[in-house]
Amino acid sequence: MFTIHNNSTPSPFGYSQRIENGETITNFALFSAAANAVELCLFDEENESRFPMVRTENVWHLAVTGVQIGTQYGFRIHGEHANPQKLMLDPYAKAVSNKPNLSNEESREWFLLSDPRDNAHLAPRAVVIEEDFDWDNDKKPMTPWGETIVYELHVKGFSQLNEQIPEALRGTYSGLVHPVNLAYLQELGVTAVELLPVNFHVNEPHLQERGLQNYWGYNPLAMFAVEPKYAATNNPLAEFKAMVKAFHQAGIEVILDVVFNHSAESEQYFPTFSQRGIDDQTYYWRNDHGHYINWTGCGNMLNLSSDVGRKWVIDCLRYWVEQCHVDGFRFDLASVLGRDKPDFNASAQLFSDIANEPGLQNIKLIAEPWDIGDYGYQVGNFPHYFAEWNDRFRDDLCRFWLWKSGELGAFAERFAGSGDLFKKNDRQPHCSLNFITAHDGFTLRDLVSYNEKHNEANGEQNRDGRNENYSYNHGIEGETTSLAEPQKSAVENDRTFAQSGLLLSLLLANGTPMLLAGDEFGNTQYGNNNAYCQDNEITWLKWANFDKDLFELTKQIIALRKQMVSLKQDQWWSVDNVQWLNSHGQPMRLEDWQNRETKALQVVLDNHWLLLINAKAEGQHFSLPQGKWKAQVGTHNWVLTTQQAALSAMGCCVLSNE
Repeated sequence: MFTIHNNSTPSPFGYSQRIENGETITNFALFSAAANAVELCLFDEENESRFPMVRTENVWHLAVTGVQIGTQYGFRIHGEHANPQKLMLDPYAKAVSNKPNLSNEESREWFLLSDPRDNAHLAPRAVVIEEDFDWDNDKKPMTPWGETIVYELHVKGFSQLNEQIPEALRGTYSGLVHPVNLAYLQELGVTAVELLPVNFHVNEPHLQERGLQNYWGYNPLAMFAVEPKYAATNNPLAEFKAMVKAFHQAGIEVILDVVFNHSAESEQYFPTFSQRGIDDQTYYWRNDHGHYINWTGCGNMLNLSSDVGRKWVIDCLRYWVEQCHVDGFRFDLASVLGRDKPDFNASAQLFSDIANEPGLQNIKLIAEPWDIGDYGYQVGNFPHYFAEWNDRFRDDLCRFWLWKSGELGAFAERFAGSGDLFKKNDRQPHCSLNFITAHDGFTLRDLVSYNEKHNEANGEQNRDGRNENYSYNHGIEGETTSLAEPQKSAVENDRTFAQSGLLLSLLLANGTPMLLAGDEFGNTQYGNNNAYCQDNEITWLKWANFDKDLFELTKQIIALRKQMVSLKQDQWWSVDNVQWLNSHGQPMRLEDWQNRETKALQVVLDNHWLLLINAKAEGQHFSLPQGKWKAQVGTHNWVLTTQQAALSAMGCCVLSNE
């Protein structure tokens, strides 16, 4: 039985519990400047108890006894633009009871603020959960940025088709840290996993109508709550914490991809579940006409410039760091974090709040430095404590290797850490988060196998997804199974050389490399470069088609990177540690840089490592600088003599000076 306690507090937001005289007191607090009254609704099975909340300024709060683990709750908001017939989800909910059915117009109407019916029996409800966990002296790896190698993966897709994992654990938090997977990641050599969103999310109405799901998870409803569909147990939070603990024991950091730019409430008059019904004016950006600003492409844009918006973000980040021990965050469409008025401001208050929050020190922060709004592209303009996804690295390297651009200067600029973008404001090379592929776009295998995107399965007539892929299919679109020998071998060899060149460039470049899960063994998505709604074998990693040679090459390159002083030091290169040589072994001249027909150069690092780079389809001879050079790793198409080397076709190799 629930009983009101007379000592409630306006903080912390959400629910919190304390013990007084042997009795558990649960305090609830909710911000709403728009409400003139708020009711706390507690559910004992399907029996609802309503309690008027007390107001302190714009925070509504109430303390209650009798709240047990598993109790569900929500809020009914009263006010000029509110509808108390609609149950609202706590923005601080740490677990959610169910996901709304939005598959047809009739089901969606239950969640419209204009609808007069009570929807408590259908609405997502927050749940009071057990949060205690035995961390057993968990120790974060605290890998220095200069030694960090990020591996982006999807919790489900990584192990769903791996027959070495027990079937009951495939696609789960537990399955992700099964000893087989941990051993694999350790052998590969990555130091951090970046998980696609694991916050509680829902499928958009247009996907539900078509029987599809938001596989990536970029449609969040409860940012404090663990997504339960990836859990093998009935305690998703504990399972998630156990996963983090296991990764740490293996020396691997955990970085979460988080979405603070928009919410699942979508457009202004779409179904409402939480913030819109609680305080629309505070939580969402609007233009001068009162309409939602949609610079995320998802129907709304969260206003993170307000005190409440900033507090919500900071509290959420602190929760994941302090209570779940995660090591960092990658912020989706991160330009939204810096928007006030709502222009982007590199000195926005939220950035200062993050930098000054004691609980957020010594973690990794990574920005996707763009959104689709005015001046949304902000690569290189984030505060110095952010690393940033560098799409200029991706595009310049793909044009260099796959489109044979011959732009040696662009290659060198990206390979050296993109100083043109990041060498300012005390920033170091690690701020360039280098990537060739990510969840959004082609896989590496598809990048060398398709000239065009093939997103027909998404149901949008192939109009969705990025058009500028800078890919090359090497003569045939897609797989080579229909080709006869020797054409099949020729195409596959060319694709292997292209993948190898891209991998070597990515993993040995100055900056922080990010590898997409599956690229190390040739995973394909059959040409789908926007597989956000494909929770099936299009996106799941295809372990049965494992390219062992490509994996061995990737593993060797990563091991080599860990030996290179100029990469581990996280410093800008200078004449003291790098030399750029032409194919004749002489310092690059202006005419060498400008000659787009050459497409070849040599790079000497620390007077010990020599990289031979040939981006032409045909072979290339190199006269090596002085030294006793020994081949270390490469595309396996070279011949090495005392002071000469030859690549028989496009490729890249690394030599060391004995």
